[in-house]
Amino acid sequence: EVQLVESGGGSVQAGGSLRLSCTASGFTFEDSDMGWYRQAPGDECELVSTISSDDGSTYYVDSVKGRFTISQDNAKTRVNLQMNSLKPVDTAVYYCAAATPGFALPPTFGGSCRRDFGYWGQGTQVTVSS
Repeated sequence: EVQLVESGGGSVQAGGSLRLSCTASGFTFEDSDMGWYRQAPGDECELVSTISSDDGSTYYVDSVKGRFTISQDNAKTRVNLQMNSLKPVDTAVYYCAAATPGFALPPTFGGSCRRDFGYWGQGTQVTVSS
């Protein structure tokens, strides 16, 4: 069964850094885009960043540009999110996601993350204090 597992979340003061990692099993994701969503209580499920398994092209939501960097290993079984200069507004549960082969990850949407499209990790908490 396809499984995504996140790690690396935690608590950090504003201005600090964290590195999230997502490891995939049961699928190679050679034809899938992978990325990260985040959701704070009461907020939308926000698409933070994506990376293409085809050419390595990346996307970042405006609020994290210049601070976050997404990357993928050569085997395309792991995706990382390096988060620098963290702000309290970055506090959320972060979810690793992979699109169904041939499809793109959808943009920010209302309601809970971990919808019935694509594949989702269990989420990891990131807390940034002032």
